[in-house]
Amino acid sequence: MSDLFRLDGKLALITGGASGIGEATARLFTSVGARVIVADLDERRGRDVAASLAGAEFRPCDVTDEASLARAFEGLTSLDILVNSAGIGLVGNVQETELADFRRLFRVNVDGTFLTIRAALDLLIRARGSIVNLGSVAGLVGVERRFAYCATKGAVIAMTRQLAVDYPTQIRVNCIAPGTVDSPFVEGYLERYHRHEKDKIRVQLSERQPLGRMGRPEEIAALALYVCSPAADFMNGSIITIDGGWTAG
Repeated sequence: MSDLFRLDGKLALITGGASGIGEATARLFTSVGARVIVADLDERRGRDVAASLAGAEFRPCDVTDEASLARAFEGLTSLDILVNSAGIGLVGNVQETELADFRRLFRVNVDGTFLTIRAALDLLIRARGSIVNLGSVAGLVGVERRFAYCATKGAVIAMTRQLAVDYPTQIRVNCIAPGTVDSPFVEGYLERYHRHEKDKIRVQLSERQPLGRMGRPEEIAALALYVCSPAADFMNGSIITIDGGWTAG
């Protein structure tokens, strides 16, 4: 049974692999036999993560830049798994959201996912590979003062479903929709918007999941492993929530 969750001989490229969910996924995939490419803008952190993983390598990557993506994929003759974990957030309702910020979020979260998939697709088709897009519960329900973020994650979910329709046998593509995960992404939000009340807001972030806590990057990584494993071969075009019960009500 345990062989169902092995990734021996598989090559996985993980955007945003230098921290948070991406890093946790890189570490878990390596532990079950995969060779991992850590792709990230943060070269120092990315190189450190890759150096700590057997057989891993770091490739600098700006998912919004086609030339950067081309360099990240340069020389690859195969690819079994793509995890699109790179992303950014923004706080604000529609009146508080500037057009430039709205476009910046779409550029990273939506354009970046599109460009990365397009760069990887031929390799993935050759291997009947698997794509995991990191969405969010924010793409499924309205989250207060997250107008642009909700819009981008809704787009990621829609792209996931559409790809499964266009390539039903050539690849598998699925989307994981986490609730709030205790990660550098959240720490950055707290530092930017709630520097003087971090503990208070951290409690609020925990309480909006009915389970009463935030998720852990390792929990999201474990779901990503299942989605990419032979055990999930029948899963395609699925949106899988892992949110402490947030969307159950």
